[in-house]
Amino acid sequence: MHVQPECVPCLLKRVHYETNLVNGDKAYETLKGALEVMSGGFGENVNSAELATEVHARAYKILENKDPYAEMKERSNIEALKLYPRAERLVDESNDRFASAVLCSIIGNVLDFGIGSPVNDPEEFSKKFGVLYDDGLGHDDTGRIKELLSKSSDDLFFSDNAGEIVFDQLLIKELKEFDVRITLVVRGEPILTDATMDDVRNFGLDKQVDEVETTNAFAVGVNFGKITPNLGEKLKETDLIISKGMANWESFSDEDYRPIAYILRTKCGPVARGLGVEKDLNVVKLYE
Repeated sequence: MHVQPECVPCLLKRVHYETNLVNGDKAYETLKGALEVMSGGFGENVNSAELATEVHARAYKILENKDPYAEMKERSNIEALKLYPRAERLVDESNDRFASAVLCSIIGNVLDFGIGSPVNDPEEFSKKFGVLYDDGLGHDDTGRIKELLSKSSDDLFFSDNAGEIVFDQLLIKELKEFDVRITLVVRGEPILTDATMDDVRNFGLDKQVDEVETTNAFAVGVNFGKITPNLGEKLKETDLIISKGMANWESFSDEDYRPIAYILRTKCGPVARGLGVEKDLNVVKLYE
């Protein structure tokens, strides 16, 4: 996705948010640094995820903190684990286990803070879970995805947030029913609220999939110039890419990898418009 005018106040809001998580006294410095990066990098043909990466890199450097969201991620994982049995029951009781598992994994996508998410902190999540599930899928390509999976043998799964990755286990379990080989991809370094190898190991996800890769970089979404040769080959050869969350969409939407299924909550206008749907929807959209 090319950066949009709305991205500027959104990025500044997020920098201010993460500054307050670490040291609110440095707000003038981090915001000035963010503005400097944007003044030199903002433009119509700039990828939004790439610009966001540079902005947050500057803020983290000023804050002298490699993981400002560490505590927030831990709290998100704790709250997600509390709700996991409830989500598991919803899938078990559903007439369409796959669609229900997808929906639960999307609900976990709201565990993303500082950008106007439906929840303001992890502890709010339990109060909103039922409402978000009842929203259902605002755009639903799960039927087409299942058709692809029935012909697939090798799939890539790009995860997004901590907390959310707990519910991704439900989706991975349903994917495995199609007898596909799954490579799970997480962030190479801590950035924002995103899941890393630590989350994979903590939840035993490395035992639930066939292989785990990282994006191999500090990057919002995916920096395709820094991925490993192994992941690069998999992107070319895989039968299906599953992309969770907005940051991955921002990265992949400027690339030609197909087929790809975007599974996310549309938490901002630019992403919603790019996908051709409304804001604040649970979305499953397949591009073949």
